[in-house]
Amino acid sequence: METALVSSLTKIVVGKLFALLEKKYEQWKGLEDDIGFIKRELRMMDGFLHDQLLLSREERGDLTAVQAASVDEMRDLAHDVEDCLDRFLPCPACEGDASFVGRLSAGSRFAAEIGRLKSRLKEAHERRANYGVAVVDGAAAAGGSSSASASPAADYVDRSPVGIDRAKQEVLDLLDDVDGQPSSQLRVVSVVGFGGSGKTMLARAAYDCPDVGRRFHGRAWVVASEHKDDARGLLSALLRQLRQQDGQTLGAQSEQQLYLIVVDDIEEQQRDCIKSAFPEKSSSRILVTTTVQPVANACSRCNGHVYNMRTLDVNHSRDLLEAVLHEHSSTQIEWDSAPIVEKCDGLPLALVSVANFLRRRKELTASYCEQVCRSLGHHMEKERAFTKLRQVLENNYSTLPGHALKTCLLYTSVFPNGHAIRRNSLIRRWLAEGYVQCQYSRCDLEVADEILQELMDRNIIRPIDASSSNARVKTCRTHGIMHEFMLHKSMSGNFITSLGNPNPCKFRHIFIKNAKSGSSFMGETDCRTGQQGAKQLRARSLTCFGKAGEYASDFSRHELLRVLDLEECNDLEDDHLKDIWKLLRLKYLSLGKTITKLPRIQELHCLETLDLRKTRIETLPVEVIALPHLSHLLGKIKLIQRNGFSINDRFLSQKCKLQTLAGLVVDDDYEFLQIMVRMNKLRKVKIWWKPTAEDSKISLISMAIQKFARAGMDTISARSLSLRFRKFSEVLLRSLENSYGYLSSLKHQGELSQFPRFVTSLCGLTELCLSSTNLSGHDLSNLCTLCHLLYLKLVETDLSSFVMKNGDLPSLRRLCLIVRNPILPTSKKELC
Repeated sequence: METALVSSLTKIVVGKLFALLEKKYEQWKGLEDDIGFIKRELRMMDGFLHDQLLLSREERGDLTAVQAASVDEMRDLAHDVEDCLDRFLPCPACEGDASFVGRLSAGSRFAAEIGRLKSRLKEAHERRANYGVAVVDGAAAAGGSSSASASPAADYVDRSPVGIDRAKQEVLDLLDDVDGQPSSQLRVVSVVGFGGSGKTMLARAAYDCPDVGRRFHGRAWVVASEHKDDARGLLSALLRQLRQQDGQTLGAQSEQQLYLIVVDDIEEQQRDCIKSAFPEKSSSRILVTTTVQPVANACSRCNGHVYNMRTLDVNHSRDLLEAVLHEHSSTQIEWDSAPIVEKCDGLPLALVSVANFLRRRKELTASYCEQVCRSLGHHMEKERAFTKLRQVLENNYSTLPGHALKTCLLYTSVFPNGHAIRRNSLIRRWLAEGYVQCQYSRCDLEVADEILQELMDRNIIRPIDASSSNARVKTCRTHGIMHEFMLHKSMSGNFITSLGNPNPCKFRHIFIKNAKSGSSFMGETDCRTGQQGAKQLRARSLTCFGKAGEYASDFSRHELLRVLDLEECNDLEDDHLKDIWKLLRLKYLSLGKTITKLPRIQELHCLETLDLRKTRIETLPVEVIALPHLSHLLGKIKLIQRNGFSINDRFLSQKCKLQTLAGLVVDDDYEFLQIMVRMNKLRKVKIWWKPTAEDSKISLISMAIQKFARAGMDTISARSLSLRFRKFSEVLLRSLENSYGYLSSLKHQGELSQFPRFVTSLCGLTELCLSSTNLSGHDLSNLCTLCHLLYLKLVETDLSSFVMKNGDLPSLRRLCLIVRNPILPTSKKELC
């Protein structure tokens, strides 16, 4: 477990360090040989850990104590090299600021630190040689090991199922003929869900149903994972079972003969061989199970159905837990099962595993069960009762393609179990940490978005809610038992820890959750002293949930922080942030509801995201826009100009990186609109307009809107504009009448006196949301000419005269209507 984690984390670190050293730092005279040595050693370390990662758990086996110590040493050395670079070297965009560079770089100290790292690398190399530490021979190890069960939950399905009746009937309905009429088309039903959610159990329940046995002439069950890369073996296993029943081959079946084939744990490369074995015009049914959503979709694409597994509710979870506890046991239960039910998160395999572990005790007390809950990750790794569950969870992690996916998944365990994680916030944090780096001509943001989608497609991360207008997932969370597994894995690999850890200086990410009164940073003495002298804190992120306690005054001690997330901290005061300007490498800053003013942040040159949405901050100095890396400014903010400060036009047009401005409050001060029109990289803008000036000034906001829309004509990237106006003035409507441009998303809230014609003149518009416009349904029917619109949301008091005819909005996928008047619109459009 530890080797896979270390390999995943170090792969990214080493790759980044190698590129950094290769590209830039030969300018340090006298250090070429030392840096060259470090680069070569890092390459070897990367190769060693990568080879370990390629081996399966069975091939790799358990590490010896010496091997584990060597892996830990390599990880710490890689992190120390990264710490050295971060402490002494500025980012490329900040090289022009002499004062900033001066605070970071010091040639003699940097040279001395490089020399120490070189010595440590040599010593580590000698130790590996002296103790015979080498890469495990995967071929030899595999030859002497027996393969693990391909379906860890296989014997679990024999247990009497709990809470499965409704799901079984739904699957049987999907297998049945539509409207009772026999179907002559082959149908594939895919059951998809997280590993351990009961997919196999559900498929078995449907397969063994007496009605199914009477309906189908032949049935066959195969476990696809037992025939990896062996399509012939998979089909042979099916044929043997069917021949034993009726002596016929698949090719010889008639259209009247019905077969039910279950393929458990199917993989993408196997689906084509299964479907090709059956003629397309066949009344047979294929039922497959998988953990990957795109595989399920592909299997059931034509004339099929996808069934998404639901987890057990609280009552059924408790029933299953207690049923297993009482089975073959006289265990006396005197405890509240709620904490364990919450941790297991409705997954049957997790509930059964915990119950099997608990029933070893003759008497279950509340204190013992609480203790098990607190250390569940440790028990899952060590105890035999969790073997099957551990295999499933390890498989979910180890089969992820690529190091970035693994690291990004582990990173989610910094959030509490069950915590709703905002999609965009998580992605921006990944980017700030450097865990997503694209080597091709694509932006890192696109790659990060694909990583999150991949984790959701594999049902490891669960979407919680989606936008009512475009179905895009806005918040997500991990499964409770998977969170426990990943948190233990992360802590074992010195990746993530809590405030209470006695030696947190070893960890890259720290979280605080409801610190007790009087608590402060733990392990201070250990972190400050060591064989190499003063050892500084190496945490790259600090996240607080609830109370921070006295630790709130220690934020600035983490000089290498890249992410400081205090959005959920509820005892923070403005004064606690007075030294935040010292965090010179900070890239992501999020503050919560107790903050009323922003501290001094002009020195935070590396800052990429400033999230003030939950704060009570209403104004910001316009100097914030001049931060060279700032890409996302979030909140409801009025930017004010003071002390005669002005931003260079060349910076705004060429170097300003601001992509998201959501949002900007505009009242009687329109000066910032003149600045906004010169920002060429803006992609998402939200404006609150509170008009208190004469209409003659409205030309500025009209110019800003038109400039933003027209700037998109040269790009195909997503561009979003959101307008929150109490009342859209006649003058502004007229000024926009003949405008045009490119927007992918437009949202407007506020009263309109007439239909805004510029909406229908926008190119590329795929998402539109109009709210509280007081327009008649007849006026809104003009929207039906938008041929590329995918998502439409209307929030109005009356839509009775809004008519969609067949052929209108031909690309529409999702329609959301919120009507305060009970009279609904008329639709003559045929829906699929």
